[in-house]
Amino acid sequence: MDGMLYPELYRSLEAVRWNMEKDIPWSQFDASLLSDEQARTIKMNAITEWAALPATEMFLRDNHDDSDFSAFMSIWFFEEQKHSLVLMEYLRRFRPDLMPTEEELHAVRFPFDPAPPLETLMLHFCGEIRLNHWYRRAAEWHTEPVIKCIYETISRDEARHGGAYLRYMKKAMTRFGDTARSAFAKIGVLMASARRTEKPLHPTNLHVNKEMFPNDTVQSKLPDPTWLEHWLDEQIKFDDGWEKKVVDRILHNLSLLFERSFSTAQDLNRYRKEITTRLGNAIQNAAHSA
Repeated sequence: MDGMLYPELYRSLEAVRWNMEKDIPWSQFDASLLSDEQARTIKMNAITEWAALPATEMFLRDNHDDSDFSAFMSIWFFEEQKHSLVLMEYLRRFRPDLMPTEEELHAVRFPFDPAPPLETLMLHFCGEIRLNHWYRRAAEWHTEPVIKCIYETISRDEARHGGAYLRYMKKAMTRFGDTARSAFAKIGVLMASARRTEKPLHPTNLHVNKEMFPNDTVQSKLPDPTWLEHWLDEQIKFDDGWEKKVVDRILHNLSLLFERSFSTAQDLNRYRKEITTRLGNAIQNAAHSA
């Protein structure tokens, strides 16, 4: 068990796990504070969270040689599916007409092409940070007290998941050195430059299956594929100020991980180039020595 993170992460996450019946204040529901517009976003969020299922299948396939991380997936998958479940439970109790169908949920379960596991780990680390901020903002936008509590609750889960992924990134750096640093820095630059792109950069909005392109994102499988951008821009108003919070949090964590200070994506990109050069030199030296 030496060096495995799963046992410790299990204990720490188990200690703070919330109970859907006892910790959600269902009795405080106020129908007058829930609009049709808000209720529809909850349905779309519930379906999006269901995409933890294909993501877990991808993680288990691409990390077949890493039983420690694969075991951790049992916790991550359970808690992520619970997010979908608590949102659906809210709809079941208060807006049953908007409950997702099994077909709508199953639509987001499609195969993701194999991808480099280190890059995927970093992508999901950034995704958890982003979701934490999206859900914090959603909790502020909603006016009905029960759904506000639900979004606050699941946002804290996403923050804890990000912390767990960070632990696995540290472990990967011990095992793979500059190869891991290069992979993490490359994705970090992409994620820290997200505001330059037209679409939000998150695992549910990235293309993952060449044969199904362009309908190969989780968002493209939703009943309303345009929902995410509308939710972010027009409803929860995830503006430049909130995006900066995400970028700052990514850069802060990478500063700790790499033991180097990064204030901007440009700082991180300079570090990425430094690591790429170092890797190239190491390959050349190894070739000369052979």
